Amino acid sequence: MTTITLNQLGKTFGDQVALHNIDLEFPSGSFVVLLGPSGCGKTTTLRMLAGLEEPSRGTIRFGDRIVANGDTGASVPAEKRGLGMVFQSYALWPHMSVRTNIEWPLRVAGWSAAERTSRLDEVLRMLDIVALADRYPAEISGGQQQRVAIARTIASRPQVLLFDEPLSNLDARLRVETRAELAQVHRATGGTSVYVTHDQVEALALATHIAVMRDGRVEQFGPPEELLDHPATAFVASFLGTPPNVLLAGEVQDGALVRNGVRLSEASDSGRMLHAMYRPQDVGLSSDGILDFDVVECTPLAGRYVVSGFTGGDRVSVVTDSFVAAGTATRLVLPHTPEAVFGADGARTHR
Repeated sequence: MTTITLNQLGKTFGDQVALHNIDLEFPSGSFVVLLGPSGCGKTTTLRMLAGLEEPSRGTIRFGDRIVANGDTGASVPAEKRGLGMVFQSYALWPHMSVRTNIEWPLRVAGWSAAERTSRLDEVLRMLDIVALADRYPAEISGGQQQRVAIARTIASRPQVLLFDEPLSNLDARLRVETRAELAQVHRATGGTSVYVTHDQVEALALATHIAVMRDGRVEQFGPPEELLDHPATAFVASFLGTPPNVLLAGEVQDGALVRNGVRLSEASDSGRMLHAMYRPQDVGLSSDGILDFDVVECTPLAGRYVVSGFTGGDRVSVVTDSFVAAGTATRLVLPHTPEAVFGADGARTHR
């Protein structure tokens, strides 16, 4: 198993900075998800790990080996980094059968016929595609093609596995099924996996560690439960969770955090702009509440309801036991004390 270390890793495209001097260490055997909105730098980071892009500065290490050095320009070719990569587009050879698609990289790598046969049988069973072995890519579904792509990637037993939004082309049901298979594949191979997605549900289901990225920077890195229980920034708090946390902006006035003239909580340092965070399950709806709330939708979730709407122009979601019809005008009932408070710069300041 291989530890992956990024040290002051940066990337620029002309005058545009895509990645700002990132320092991260992915533990050996971990399943790391790079999570964030489009343009945050997650795919650029993955492509540099794969050797498809060169860093502008900083280094990438696989174990004790430097595979890319942006300061000196030294770089290990992609094919010599001991990694496998699954692409969003599957990238199967259309003129080869499923069997040959999986076997061909092993043949190129110099595996013997007996080794290839044994490993091929193993990965076909692992991905449950034995019955597809003699078909061609055009003769199987998108979900089956993705399984073949995964089988081809893991066949050579790479120590590092890279996944570039591999489930984005699948329908909702297949995404859930393939997600479970990916988790099993990771456990079976024992390699260090790095997975790119913008889907936080996918990230929380798969990851041992998540790096939440924004504007070319890492907002927070750690186990999923740590990011959910103790978000370090307002962005992480608003990006993770189903539904995400309720964030309400206000200004400190006379020892209180005030929003639109309504007191939210005690606070110090008058004049500061802060964001108060509340857990969606702790916020109630009632005509006796303190902030106006206009309901726009109500969605069932695990025996309860996620009620989404607007308060003062901000869209928030809360969890309730009762159905609330769209179009309802009500009010938010807030706990006496926020779960956390974030400063104007987005950094956590309290609790």
